[in-house]
Amino acid sequence: LSVTTYSPDGRIFQIEYAAKAVDNSGTAVGLRCKDGVVLGVEKLLVSKMQVQGSNRRIHIVDKHAGIAVAGLVADGRQVVNRARNEAVNYKSFFAHMIPLKVLADRMANYAHFFTLYWWTRPLGSSVLLAGYDRDGPQLYCIEPSGVTYRYHGTAVGKGRQAAKTEIEKLKLAEMTCREGVNAVAKIIVGVHDEAKDKAFELEMGWCCDDSNQQFQRVPDDIVKAAREAAEAAMDEDMDD
Repeated sequence: LSVTTYSPDGRIFQIEYAAKAVDNSGTAVGLRCKDGVVLGVEKLLVSKMQVQGSNRRIHIVDKHAGIAVAGLVADGRQVVNRARNEAVNYKSFFAHMIPLKVLADRMANYAHFFTLYWWTRPLGSSVLLAGYDRDGPQLYCIEPSGVTYRYHGTAVGKGRQAAKTEIEKLKLAEMTCREGVNAVAKIIVGVHDEAKDKAFELEMGWCCDDSNQQFQRVPDDIVKAAREAAEAAMDEDMDD
């Protein structure tokens, strides 16, 4: 069925297929803590020869905002480029950085455009938009259907259900971003299936007081320590 055609029960199958493409990718997790937002992505490695740090899934959009991509990488790159253009255009017109809600709504409109016409296909990626503006830390998820939601914590990708279950157990209002980094690493390591999935690289970004409320990639030493602690904790649970 075309993206412009409804099924008899009111569904648009192409959008559901696009969501399935997201569910087949590595897990992306976002947590809004008391002092900022943390993003983490399970980037599955397609080859043992792949250079570490290539083909990134977390991107800086503006000084105060960043995006984590789940699903088709090329489609996610188009969303990131559009978000950067929106941020630049808004700043050139209004002389200040774009509010996160405005950026999320504009990106949702962009995704929705691809569900309206027969000569396009829905974007096969969901993105987590995180940042810090006058309203404090914020976290949004933009889906292939063009719908956007604001969250305290959420996950997309193949391990989203298990990740959401773990997120609901966290006391995010009392958690700092430093603690959030450890929590995200523990969740991603926990949902990764070593028997079925390929090896993965853990990517993380944050926008918090430690980064002067600017979106930055979490330093490698902090990510490495968080991943090692998560793997050690999981090994202890398996031994018990």
